[in-house]
Amino acid sequence: MPESRAARDHVHPTMRIALLCITGVVQFGLCVWPLIEYEYQPRWVAVAAFTALALVTAACGVWVVRRQPIPAVVVVVGTAVTLGASAGATRVLPLGQHFGTPDWSFGLVGWHLLLLLLDRVPVLLTAMAVHLTASVGQFLLAVMPDRAGIGAAGIVAFGTASIQLAVVPISRMLHHRTRQAMSVAAEQEQLITRVMAVEQWDREQRTVFAGQLGVTLPLLADLADGVLDPRDDDTRRRCSLAATQLRRLFAENDEVPDPLVHEVTACVDEAERRGIEVSLAVSGAAVAVPPDVRRELTSPVVATLAAARSHARVSVLRTHEDVRVAVMADVGTDVVTAASAQVVVDCDTYGESVRMEARWQTRSS
Repeated sequence: MPESRAARDHVHPTMRIALLCITGVVQFGLCVWPLIEYEYQPRWVAVAAFTALALVTAACGVWVVRRQPIPAVVVVVGTAVTLGASAGATRVLPLGQHFGTPDWSFGLVGWHLLLLLLDRVPVLLTAMAVHLTASVGQFLLAVMPDRAGIGAAGIVAFGTASIQLAVVPISRMLHHRTRQAMSVAAEQEQLITRVMAVEQWDREQRTVFAGQLGVTLPLLADLADGVLDPRDDDTRRRCSLAATQLRRLFAENDEVPDPLVHEVTACVDEAERRGIEVSLAVSGAAVAVPPDVRRELTSPVVATLAAARSHARVSVLRTHEDVRVAVMADVGTDVVTAASAQVVVDCDTYGESVRMEARWQTRSS
């Protein structure tokens, strides 16, 4: 999952930075003094082991501080050098000092292995087991320990390994928590996006309705105040135009397979309700048309049907290149509708009949 990978890419670099700091503090804060104070035979082997471990830490730090994965070759070489340095430092310990203060490498090497192999848990566990087995083997071969010595060594080994291996479940827990947090954040972001889209759609719809009602409300007010006479032909035409516009506007919000034909049909129904004989012809498969373009395509239909006196013909043609909506009707007054940058409107007059066609080119849009 993308969230799982993103969480891993975040947790492991952060954990490695912490491990780099712990390794540096343990090596240079706790291991230098035993290296100086105790006699190692020969001393140069212990110093070489300490230097090799310091170089491994420095090499890892080049990538860790940049929050980048440690290259595989560095991991392989670093693991081999770490285990070799541990074996060398343990071999030159003073007699009977295994798992004691002079055995500074035993507790240090585990942090190096964690730094190198944090994202390779099976290999990490194998390397830790090899390190622990080698240390116990050298301890048993160096001297014949008594029961107290074995108990003390076991406590040190178990305590050190437990503390270091606890980093693995902590890392996994942080990875799990981070993945959950990222998943919740992604869901919240999607929810916010959907809410913003709905709010934008609502604002657009309010703007459209406000613009439409801005024409209708003054008409209703004039009728209520007696300024306009309902018997007047011009008043009836204006009422018919407002009713057709509102009917088309309401149809725009319906969830239908073919919104354009649905809106044209709504205009036709309104005209038929007034007694106009209207025929509708539809040709071609449905084409996705944006709402604003549908408004402009149906605008000539609305205006012409509102002015029609007895009959009208409406046609909708869809092709791969364009969408055309045409209307022809006998009108008793001039029909005015405007073109736009998206829709081209042609108007022809045949005696008392008017033919208007709105055309939208799908390819250029």
